[in-house]
Amino acid sequence: MTLDERFEVVQGKLQGLVKEQARLRRENAELREGLARAEAERTTLATQVQELVQLVGILKLAAGTLDEKGKKEFEKQINRFVRDLDKTIAYLGNQ
Repeated sequence: MTLDERFEVVQGKLQGLVKEQARLRRENAELREGLARAEAERTTLATQVQELVQLVGILKLAAGTLDEKGKKEFEKQINRFVRDLDKTIAYLGNQ
């Protein structure tokens, strides 16, 4: 095998590697986008679950089916919401 032939073989392999790298970069970008979409969807679903749990608590309270433990937990949750709202209002007031 001559030097030119060896050079062509190496050059061909290098071009193949460059194409493979470009393909892998595209695939990586697609996977990152998919991951970002999945994380956003997970966050949305977690928020929906939390809202539904809160709604169940409200409905149980309204129906009078909460026991004392449930009422205390619901009261704690309401107090957390009030504190979060107070913090948000204070933050917005300082802006």
